[in-house]
Amino acid sequence: MLQAHRGFAYLILLLAAVFVVALLVTMFGYSGKISKLLRKSTLFTMIFFHLQALIGLVMLFFFSPGFKAASEAGTLMSDSASRNAYVEHPFAMIVAAVLLTILNKKFKTNDKLKMGWVIMGFVALAFMLWAFQWHRLFGA
Repeated sequence: MLQAHRGFAYLILLLAAVFVVALLVTMFGYSGKISKLLRKSTLFTMIFFHLQALIGLVMLFFFSPGFKAASEAGTLMSDSASRNAYVEHPFAMIVAAVLLTILNKKFKTNDKLKMGWVIMGFVALAFMLWAFQWHRLFGA
């Protein structure tokens, strides 16, 4: 499961990059008209992000000895490493997934891009990049 979670992380980074490019191209070109590339990149980023979140939550609640140990010892919130891995990371990723879901719906049902949606997209990416476990992805 951990390997699937790491493997999807690489794919999500690639999809997020395509999403950013499509968002910027739509914002600065096509006079704000939402392109097929933006719709598809948002959809696939959202789908794989949700799948990644599901795998991560299953790992967290059912297969993580560190989470169970920190919860039972009462150090889940007092230890910064535990708090980051077991609270902040999942919460920020879920917020990013929710924002991507909202964006997908907005892009699917509208023809023109609005600045609020662009900001929402960058906030979702900021949450994702902030909570991303970079040291685990490239260090281990």
